[in-house]
Amino acid sequence: MKVIDFNQINSLHIEPSQCYEWAEEMIKHKADTLLPPKTHLNMPDGVFCNVMPSLLYLPNGNWGGVKMVTRYPKREPALDSKIVLFNSDTGDFLAILDGNWITAMRTGAVAAHSIITLAKKNYSTMGMLGLGNTARATLLVLASRIGNKELNIKLLRYKNQAELFQKRFADYKNLHFTIVDSVKELITGSDVVVSCATYFDHDIAKDSYFDKGVLVVPVHTRGFTNCDLFFDKIFADDTGHVQDFKNFNKFKSFAEMTEVVNGRNPGRESDDERILAYNIGVSMHDINFAAHVYEQFEQQPSKFNKLQDIDMHEPTEKFWI
Repeated sequence: MKVIDFNQINSLHIEPSQCYEWAEEMIKHKADTLLPPKTHLNMPDGVFCNVMPSLLYLPNGNWGGVKMVTRYPKREPALDSKIVLFNSDTGDFLAILDGNWITAMRTGAVAAHSIITLAKKNYSTMGMLGLGNTARATLLVLASRIGNKELNIKLLRYKNQAELFQKRFADYKNLHFTIVDSVKELITGSDVVVSCATYFDHDIAKDSYFDKGVLVVPVHTRGFTNCDLFFDKIFADDTGHVQDFKNFNKFKSFAEMTEVVNGRNPGRESDDERILAYNIGVSMHDINFAAHVYEQFEQQPSKFNKLQDIDMHEPTEKFWI
């Protein structure tokens, strides 16, 4: 069994456009997976452990895996994840991989896929809040797919996040940034709203803030439950992960993204439809990314470390995409 650490994955310099292709591949082949709901274990003092297994039967091979995410507030960084990859035909364990880079990039790729698939035609204005790695990954992947399309991006001010975010994308001449001070300014007039904030204990915006035709992508699902009740269409990556939402039975229209990609659902049908995309973050994407990373290292066997006495070189402080 091989060990692939954070530094090794980072050294591959995987392009954002490649991440988009891997995400779309998995969405298209979702029917060829076994994807049980995640197991969430809560412990005192904000500690938790999420366990997320899945089996994939794909053109590039049959894979299985388990992703584990832990949060220990006193640890630096507080969040950490690992992925175990195995061959689902033989049961052979293949690798244990650091999951931090994979988590950030697959989450951003799936969010970017929702924007490209569900935004109205000729969208030009996007509001973004929660400007950490997930937001950076989302915009990196989106920028890799839109070419020279001009995009006006409003950033919600929080500490110095907006300024750092703007600096990260300074070389993207087609991306134009404005920093705003309120959620109302951020959402009103935006064709797309992307929230990568990890926690809200209440809804953050009035119904009246959302213009006709808006697409809302709340990556961590919080803060927009009022939209459940009046948006025209709601899409998700997996029904099993959203069917216990308090408003699930009140959605006007619901479908999985795989149905849109495979032509079984029309997706957006007019530029007036308000659409909400719940991408819960399902392990099939993590396992698919891990399988592709593993295949790249198989072509470079000298770069593999042995499992015994191995330091996985986890990030010891906040890393940035």
